[in-house]
Amino acid sequence: MVLFDQLKKVKAFVFDVDGVLTNGEVLVTEEGEQLRSFYIKDGYALKLAVKQGYPIAVITGGKSLGVKLRLEGLGIKDVFIDISHKTMILEQWMQKNNIQAESILYMGDDIPDIEAMGMVGFASCPADAVEDIKAISHYISPVKGGKGAVRDVIEKVLRLQNKWDIDPEVKSV
Repeated sequence: MVLFDQLKKVKAFVFDVDGVLTNGEVLVTEEGEQLRSFYIKDGYALKLAVKQGYPIAVITGGKSLGVKLRLEGLGIKDVFIDISHKTMILEQWMQKNNIQAESILYMGDDIPDIEAMGMVGFASCPADAVEDIKAISHYISPVKGGKGAVRDVIEKVLRLQNKWDIDPEVKSV
């Protein structure tokens, strides 16, 4: 019951990329380009959350322009790449958007997410997150990163808030 009450308070989402929106694997081409794979069902949930008016930020230490383009294609305006100090970016984003920390759901999977996850009202992680992250999470998705963990948390929040619309106009990219 406590979980449901906490999820009802969520008004914004923040996600890491590698290990959360992707499975954490990086394919490196002969030219040195780093390729990642995204889960299309996460894309649907992200687009629906954007359409429903939820602010979404993605903060990653990765430097991939392809990641930024993918997320912007889903309607996410606040995509921060090549970030070493996630807490500083998170604080700036909250201030810019007038969002209170207690209303944010953050999903991370590894040590660089610990401090930022400690700042928000609802910390979550995929099933395959590292143990230190699981220990501080309010919710551990039964789904692995890059395989629907993002869809899992967004769908839970939107359903509890009666905003999960089956909308044929929301298409995954």
